[in-house]
Amino acid sequence: MSEHNHVVNKQGELDVSKVSDAMDRIDDGEKERILADFDAFQSYLNKRIQLAESIGLNEEQLAQAAEKVAGYLAANEEPRNSEEKLLQELWKVGTKEEQHQLAHLLVKLAQKRTAP
Repeated sequence: MSEHNHVVNKQGELDVSKVSDAMDRIDDGEKERILADFDAFQSYLNKRIQLAESIGLNEEQLAQAAEKVAGYLAANEEPRNSEEKLLQELWKVGTKEEQHQLAHLLVKLAQKRTAP
């Protein structure tokens, strides 16, 4: 896959405008597996955060990416469980600043998750 399809380029710079494209490329079966269970969702986020940290993304960059992902999910995916429904509702009623803070909290929550 060429570099223009990635959210992070070879210089380690984050391009959040490409998050939606990356989300659209996830296979429907894989997306369902990730979103069907909140623990699976947190585990998936934890792995992606570890990868992002390993290439040098900082907390603010992680939150920016999480914000973009959360916005995508709120607009394009139906919640599969009560936790996702709560997050979607909080996202929808929040201001941009509150959504950004929620994205920081989601990153922290996923970071605290221990690998299975």
